[in-house]
Amino acid sequence: MCGITGWINWQEDLTQKQGVLEAMVDTLAVRGPDASGMYLCRQAAIGHRRLSVIDPEGGKQPMLRRRGDSTYVITYNGELYNTMELRDELKTCGHYFTSTSDTEVLLKAFMEWGSACVDRFNGIFAFAIWDEGKQSLFLARDRLGVKPLFYSLNNGNFIFGSEIKAVLAHPDVEPVVTAEGLAEIFMMGPARTPGHGVFRDINELKPGYCALYNRQGFSVRQYWSLTSKPHEDDFATTLIKVRDLFHDAVKRQLVSDVPLCTLLSGGLDSSAISAIAATAYKAAGQQLNTYSVEYVDNERFFTENSFQPNRDAPWVERVSSYLDTCHHEILLDTPELAGVLENAARARDLPGMADVDTSLYLFSREIKKSATVGLSGECADEVFGGYPWFYRPDMLGSASFPWSPKPEIRLEWLNPDLKNQDVFKEYPYQRYHEALAEVSKLPGENPEAARMREIFYLSLTRWMPTLLDRKDRMSMAFGLELRVPFCDHRLVDYVWNVPWEMKNYQQREKGLLRRALIGLLPDDVLWRQKSPYPKTHNPSFYQAVRSKLLAIQNDTSSPILPLLDTDKIKAFTETDAARSPMPWFGQLMGGPQLMAYLVQVDAWMRQKKVRIVL
Repeated sequence: MCGITGWINWQEDLTQKQGVLEAMVDTLAVRGPDASGMYLCRQAAIGHRRLSVIDPEGGKQPMLRRRGDSTYVITYNGELYNTMELRDELKTCGHYFTSTSDTEVLLKAFMEWGSACVDRFNGIFAFAIWDEGKQSLFLARDRLGVKPLFYSLNNGNFIFGSEIKAVLAHPDVEPVVTAEGLAEIFMMGPARTPGHGVFRDINELKPGYCALYNRQGFSVRQYWSLTSKPHEDDFATTLIKVRDLFHDAVKRQLVSDVPLCTLLSGGLDSSAISAIAATAYKAAGQQLNTYSVEYVDNERFFTENSFQPNRDAPWVERVSSYLDTCHHEILLDTPELAGVLENAARARDLPGMADVDTSLYLFSREIKKSATVGLSGECADEVFGGYPWFYRPDMLGSASFPWSPKPEIRLEWLNPDLKNQDVFKEYPYQRYHEALAEVSKLPGENPEAARMREIFYLSLTRWMPTLLDRKDRMSMAFGLELRVPFCDHRLVDYVWNVPWEMKNYQQREKGLLRRALIGLLPDDVLWRQKSPYPKTHNPSFYQAVRSKLLAIQNDTSSPILPLLDTDKIKAFTETDAARSPMPWFGQLMGGPQLMAYLVQVDAWMRQKKVRIVL
């Protein structure tokens, strides 16, 4: 992948602002360690950092092409998985190509079809195209939001970037956070409302949206959404279509001119991807490389529970042996997991999922030593129904987001001045009802089916972006591109309308997917109970984050302290409650992760020099 950034200004001469653009580009160096490029004209400054995956020589950016009297300039982050089909179609329209890069295909698709080009793309992308002739900037983001894109419109500037840090690098954008931004951090975090950039005047281009900025102003258009309609296929046909769509998605994403691997946990999702990839590699006379993560002493401290029924390691060995992959186990130790909490916050630009973030951060660092592209099983749970909230009545009936069912608990950690403000009390419920109002209804659907549709929508549009943000930032912190075949929009579109009784085949989580993949994996792997992303169970993690939080409490300069009920925090760290599971966020964030999250909030405020304006 890559990093993109730039800005438009109608009054200033941006050819005199090269230093500012260089600073913005430099913030994205880890996303694109292979090359850097800039384009400046009077009204536009476009920057790029490149991670070379396809056509290292021919895909340099920003890429320029001319047609008639117009010059088009693109900066692009992503991969198109239907590049060859688009190239052939564009050739029939009179276009010729000087590279094998998907960047050139995407740019010429825009030159031919304008903003409608996005409807033809199968891939993950965030890009900006400057049309010098029309004096306009077109931006777009992929349907599921796998690739990030932020922007700011103020002081006569339109500024954009792959990450918040690139936007903040512009001198006209300040790291100011208002009460609403704090509500995002403390009442929603580590989730984030789609479109919300947390910082004042920073927004996110939402998944499935494109935008146009020209002298007439800024406009945004939704080009894709989850649309409800009757599912007309019987169960047998549904199984065939799911299997075919999934196989095609994985095969398309195996294209790479640099070393590629899969991430393997021994669970259904990653094992299925690895099975298809391993077969393709064997047909080409090669052996697939697979990677898994494990933790020092995890076999000693692991405790079985309903969320994590067993350790991954034995299942990883089982699948790797069955598929005959060249497997690499990455062993992480607890002190390092706690030690890079601040690094992970810097990579994400926001506080994140604590050790769930840092483990992927360290895992990505090790994978990058041998591979540049990886395929990962993320998003199958959102598409097919794998989480507890699809099954547990208490979570299905939640009056708020089911992964954070009791927002009022979060108020207890804030100082009285904050927790008594209506914005903090009402914010999560307001955002929850806004999300429900977006759901495409299916006329005649019974209440149970309608509620399941809501739960799937919440999972796909509010929970999944948190995981995709984590996946992108932690991997791109080391220039590692991770692809997610289950986010193929054709698969998501199709499964969205499959009735719950089919998805819930044999009352098993992801039952439809399991049934569709019979024959691809051994039965015990195929029907293994879901286990979430592996984490350390070593009690030393609790001790490490507790020490960090105590140090913050004892440092009067800590920027987070004025926001917290410090007596509550102190009492919490001195009791066994801090060791225990609690309904903070999802299945993997309990007491120790809450402490780690607060450590990350403090680090984020220091790193960004956050200024609070209430």
